[in-house]
Amino acid sequence: MSADEPGFEITILPDGERVVGKAGENLLVTLSRAGLGYRIGCRRGGCGVCKLHLLLGEVGYERPIAESVLSDDERVEGICLSCRAVPLTDVVIELQEGDKLRRLFPRGFGSAARPTAAAPATRPRPSRTMIGDEVQH
Repeated sequence: MSADEPGFEITILPDGERVVGKAGENLLVTLSRAGLGYRIGCRRGGCGVCKLHLLLGEVGYERPIAESVLSDDERVEGICLSCRAVPLTDVVIELQEGDKLRRLFPRGFGSAARPTAAAPATRPRPSRTMIGDEVQH
């Protein structure tokens, strides 16, 4: 992915939280990078624990998903696997009933735009040289 490729905005309901993902990045990675967590499982598309409702927008899958994990009926209903679903447009998703969005670390944590505290001022330490058993300053 180049810096010129646009990302996509992801809106998470019912919280209304919004994050921007990088092009080609799946939903789970984008939300995790933004410091958001929810119920997940294997992270490989094999268990189905991370299913979300896709309310608006379009996602794609780089690899086929087993029918036993995500059925055609679920796809028609707008269910997607967050660990494999890559947004193709801006999307609006909703967590499964009973799931709660959690903030795993503060908003802006790890962001390049986040200001950093200045390093504490340090005084130069005097150099010391050992000569025999004596210490020379």
